[in-house]
Amino acid sequence: MSAASGRRAGRIMRRVLFYLGLALVLGVFVFPFFWMALNSFKTHDQITEYPPVFFFTPTLENVRNVFAQGQFVRYTWNSVVVSFGAVALGMLLGLPAAYAIARYGQRGFAFGILVCRMIPGIAFLVPWFIVFRFLGLLDSYFGLIFAHLLITVPLITWIMIGFFEEVPIELEEAARIDGCSRAGVFLRIALPLVRPGLVSAGILALIFAWNSFLFPLILAGVETKTLPVLVYSFMTFDFLDLGGIYAASTLITLPVVLMVLAVQRHFIRGLTIGGVKG
Repeated sequence: MSAASGRRAGRIMRRVLFYLGLALVLGVFVFPFFWMALNSFKTHDQITEYPPVFFFTPTLENVRNVFAQGQFVRYTWNSVVVSFGAVALGMLLGLPAAYAIARYGQRGFAFGILVCRMIPGIAFLVPWFIVFRFLGLLDSYFGLIFAHLLITVPLITWIMIGFFEEVPIELEEAARIDGCSRAGVFLRIALPLVRPGLVSAGILALIFAWNSFLFPLILAGVETKTLPVLVYSFMTFDFLDLGGIYAASTLITLPVVLMVLAVQRHFIRGLTIGGVKG
């Protein structure tokens, strides 16, 4: 075999190994969603059958049962209000915090935010429940949005620190010389230059807030429970409605998947830029 043929065979082998590795990684992450969506169209007996059934007559009974409860639309609206509200308020608080840490070296403040995120959320539930009950915030949108700031603010802050650090300080100094205030520098110079980071931080924070289960389970009531709690309603003392769980989980996950696909170009660009910081 000639040297050229050997190099060509080596390139082909590396490409084959690359695609095999890529298929393996994608399979690990994509297969659970595929299996969840597949089982949402099975009957209860087909779901529990062993070995698993891959070829069957699909049924929409599970999806109909989810909507038949009469709570899906309300829970969807609650999830939209709480998750988007938590992300919006998290941006309002997290972006100035990230900018202050990046520009003024507030490392102690950064560490405090990180510690708050590392503490399990269940540790906050009892104090929050007592305070929220005293203030009348139980079963309210504001109470749930405030509780979810524990998720969104640290996540947004720590993602955006690296992006703000990459903004050339010379641009901000030039703006200050031209008479721009500190707030103006932040709003007119820094924020437009970290737009990819804003998309990445916002999407990740929204995913975590959308999938939050513990806070709505304890702090919400009949009027404000969110979609993850809907899945819990298919579990009773004497019966586990697997079809309903799979159908509800698929319907909950689908909006987030579609949203990520819609902004994937900006999302991937932000993650790529953020991955080479420092």
